[in-house]
Amino acid sequence: MAGDRWTFLVVRGDDDPVQQYTLTTSTLKWLAGGGAFAAVLVVAGALVLSAYSLQSARASNLAARNQVLEEELARFQGRMTELEGALDRVAANDAHFRSIAGLEVIDPEVLEAGVGGPGQGSPQTSPLWAVDSVTTKTIFATGYDLSALERRARLLAESLEEATDSALSHRELLESTPSILPTRGWLSSRFSFSRMHPVHNRPLPHEGIDISAPTGTPIFAAAKGRIIRSGWVVGYGLTVEIDHGFGLRTLYGHASKLIAQVGDEVTRGDVIAQVGSTGITTAPHLHYEVKVNGVAQDPVAFILPDYVRN
Repeated sequence: MAGDRWTFLVVRGDDDPVQQYTLTTSTLKWLAGGGAFAAVLVVAGALVLSAYSLQSARASNLAARNQVLEEELARFQGRMTELEGALDRVAANDAHFRSIAGLEVIDPEVLEAGVGGPGQGSPQTSPLWAVDSVTTKTIFATGYDLSALERRARLLAESLEEATDSALSHRELLESTPSILPTRGWLSSRFSFSRMHPVHNRPLPHEGIDISAPTGTPIFAAAKGRIIRSGWVVGYGLTVEIDHGFGLRTLYGHASKLIAQVGDEVTRGDVIAQVGSTGITTAPHLHYEVKVNGVAQDPVAFILPDYVRN
């Protein structure tokens, strides 16, 4: 090195001539700076390329995930459509069931009514709105439809529960309402507020009907109920009385034999006694009474027509 110059000797081999290069200090510094700059450019380029590749991979991954989410959302909407169809069928059955149970059918507009109000918000309030407004609207609409279906399902559940309770109550009433002729025989005397008594020979109320039948003919419970009397009653002889609930009671008099005992639970058609002529009577027959809240009623009004034989 002489002054501000640098001399470089390049030796390639024993037979090759030595080559000499002389560079000034400023040139050498320029070359060094240029090399460093080139190195920085290479490193920066590598970093940018790496970042771009990573960003591209992330974008591809997000796109794939969005595609999966959109497909799942579409499947979810399809299942909601199926659910809506199922609820339509339930609503139709509910209307039929309510009619049978004696209830008013729920107005279809009530079942179809949507939901709303401040609690529902709007798609614009969702954090996803700034990212993807289209998907946000779809999600919001799906949530709205789901809320409507939930409300409809709750209404139908409550309606079916009410109809079930009503149907069970009606069934209990029907099972407890006298509806058959309590023995096999012929109607020999009808209900009357004043008839000529065959024994006392003067007009007296006849708060039941008389059904003529041979002694020993089975006497059946006219409906479901509980035996509250089974024994001798003045004038009626051997008697059975049944409390059917709902203010309904039936009485079976002049029996020859009692079968049901006090406290027994019976159903329509159960044998509770046998026809006889005990008490004040002139021949074997069943005296049958029906009372509603303690007031005597004409038993024929409670008997199905095919069962009455004059």
